[in-house]
Amino acid sequence: MKHSPGFLALVDAAKRAVRECTAAEVKARLDRGDRFHFIDVREDLEFAVDHAAGARHLGRGVIERDIETEIPDQGADIVLYCGGGFRSALAAESLGKMGYRNVVSMDGGIRAWREAGYPIARGKA
Repeated sequence: MKHSPGFLALVDAAKRAVRECTAAEVKARLDRGDRFHFIDVREDLEFAVDHAAGARHLGRGVIERDIETEIPDQGADIVLYCGGGFRSALAAESLGKMGYRNVVSMDGGIRAWREAGYPIARGKA
C-alpha cells in the first residue's frame, strides 16, 4: 500500500517517540508465559479475518476511548500491533500521552507475524 507523505511524516514522528519490538520478541514473550496485554489495533473486519493467536482486539478508532476501561493500570505492559507497524505506533504514542508508561509497538505488524509462521487465529476472539 502506498501511503501519503503527510501520513508517513506523522508515523515517522510517532516511531521516534515510542518503543518498538519485533514479532520474534513478542513470540518469545508469549512462549515464556510473560504477562502482558497483546492488542490488535486494526479494524474490526481485519481482526475478524485473522489475528495473532493470543491477541485481543481494541481497534485504533476506539483505543483512546476504551483503554482506561479495558486496561486501567497505566503501568501495565502493552504490546500493540496493526498491519505493518504504522497504526500501532500512532496508537502507542496516543497511549503514552494518556499516561501509559509501558506501551510497545510491534514493528512489521501482522505481516511480520505471518511471514515468521507464528500462530494465527481466525474469526473474532
